[in-house]
Amino acid sequence: MKNDEHRPGDTVSTVLGLGDTTVAVLNAPEPGHDLAAWARANQPAVMDKLERHGGVLFRGFEMAGPEQFEQAALVFADDLSGEEGEHPRASAGGKVYSPVFYPPTERLLWHNEQAFDQHGPSLIWFGCLRPADTGGESLVADSRAVYRRLDPHLRKPFEEHGIRYVRNYGNGLGRHWRDVFRSTDRDVVGTHCRAAGYDFEWHGERLRTTCVRPAVIPLKSGEFSWFNQAQHFHTACLDPEIRSALLAIFDEDELPRSCTYGDGSRIPDDVMMEILAVYEELELSVPLQTAEVLMLNNLTMAHGRGRFAGERRLLVAMGGMADFRNGPF
Repeated sequence: MKNDEHRPGDTVSTVLGLGDTTVAVLNAPEPGHDLAAWARANQPAVMDKLERHGGVLFRGFEMAGPEQFEQAALVFADDLSGEEGEHPRASAGGKVYSPVFYPPTERLLWHNEQAFDQHGPSLIWFGCLRPADTGGESLVADSRAVYRRLDPHLRKPFEEHGIRYVRNYGNGLGRHWRDVFRSTDRDVVGTHCRAAGYDFEWHGERLRTTCVRPAVIPLKSGEFSWFNQAQHFHTACLDPEIRSALLAIFDEDELPRSCTYGDGSRIPDDVMMEILAVYEELELSVPLQTAEVLMLNNLTMAHGRGRFAGERRLLVAMGGMADFRNGPF
């Protein structure tokens, strides 16, 4: 961690990370200071840091539960997502969620939230109610740096064709379509799919959706961001034993998640391994402690989660909704 000369609102600002992935750390003026109140007084300076680093960690402020967490997020985005079906709600009626369940024995790979959708958040917040006994760090990687480090020949088919994402709901694995789309009515689900730009088809009680999305987005700075979820959909990124077990049951296009290049051709396994290696090089581990809040620019910073043991309780909010088709951002 290194010192940063800017000190918004008399709070000491430092930087976590020394390489291409960095997070600004803003320490409360005194322990237990109200985060929402401080953020309102310092919003422009905080956003400047977010633009530069891609992530801001608020440390030493008061954040006791979903209501305080939501109020802090609202300072930066008045359009918090209340219709997100991927994450379970953390409180009734609010716009705060719990993280998607993923086995604590597995590492959740880096991704940009909802990159497989036409619309999604430009901002995302994680608030720690209880850290894991061991592990469970937030893993972040600068998506601008990922783009720069990838070989141009590797990037080319992604830039030309995008990524085709395939999801199969109702096969007994992953979240059911009733939960994701928050409806048991197929007509309502179909309306949601069309609005989101998904092609969809029903197979009995199972729903398959497909869509083609950009793998790279342009930024107003003139840079490009590696903005996608290929590593969450490609079978090469699964644990080898899990991959073998799934492919013994399903054809690849029938898996809960899979992806190809946007033209339908297969993304080679070695290409995905090269992408994962770049993320590994750029990864910054951020161990969140009780009451700490991590705010990320979802357009420029990918996030994941380390393996952990013990109870881990986090809150999630998303806002600054953007049309991912209409850059630069």
